[in-house]
Amino acid sequence: MVGKAVKVILASKSPRRSQLLALVGIPHAAVPSGAAEDALPGEAPREQVLRLALAKASAVAASHREGQLVIGADTLVVLGSEVMGQPGDEEEARAMLRRLSGNAHTVFTGLCLLREGFRPARGASESRVTFHAMSESEVRWYVGTGEPMDKAGAYAAQGVGAVYLKGIEGSFHNVVGFPLDLFCQLLPAVGLSLPEIRRSP
Repeated sequence: MVGKAVKVILASKSPRRSQLLALVGIPHAAVPSGAAEDALPGEAPREQVLRLALAKASAVAASHREGQLVIGADTLVVLGSEVMGQPGDEEEARAMLRRLSGNAHTVFTGLCLLREGFRPARGASESRVTFHAMSESEVRWYVGTGEPMDKAGAYAAQGVGAVYLKGIEGSFHNVVGFPLDLFCQLLPAVGLSLPEIRRSP
């Protein structure tokens, strides 16, 4: 049986995450968390994305009491032992792409669902991504499009960056920044199902 409609808040400014929630018919408000995203010394990528997803969801839940379900998410790109967040400028974006070129890397996304009366539900998704080799002119052209500038690892799997992706093992939506399959798996832990949140006002 479908219960009372639940209001959903996404603790993120990412348009990609909002688009993926909309893709499966979930009305929601998007509220940037403002939470710090610094890594802790010795922290593994999986633990980092889980911690930051919780921090983002908690920051928004504390100031938006009208939200009955708050979703936090954090994504990292990891090449070997190097963790890549969003590039600070175009030169950093070019440097990231040169390192990714012709190599395989791992994308981690942590999710956290907060709902009053339930323990936080958290999980992490992991995907392996292989890049085609990129020439220097391709690197410079792609950065010049502006697309890499607010993306972990300096590329968008759902945008122009898709032409440089040789293969993906695991969730494609995780690479975009919001693993829909993991999200639906976490919903029962906060007493919800997809039909209930699709009925949100």
